Amino acid sequence: MARAHRVALLGTVVVISYVLTFFKILSVPLLDAKVADQIIPVLPWWLLVSFGSYCLWSIGMGLLTLRECPEAYNELLGEITEAKNDLRMKGVTVD
Repeated sequence: MARAHRVALLGTVVVISYVLTFFKILSVPLLDAKVADQIIPVLPWWLLVSFGSYCLWSIGMGLLTLRECPEAYNELLGEITEAKNDLRMKGVTVD
């Protein structure tokens, strides 16, 4: 099974279990019903915010460690210079 199939299958199982729990067809073990009624509706937002925080951390960490990879740093500077030169040739003021 390809990786995309596994991800799709896992995502489908998670979404179906969430929907069944949201509509109280399934109960949450080891959790009081009142607490589950407060947590379950906001769970997708919590996951979205957590994923966004992880993405921002990952980008920030990549920016912080960019100078530790001199070849990637020099390649990026070269691409920036190339893009500026290309824009100058087209009549766009850069800087």
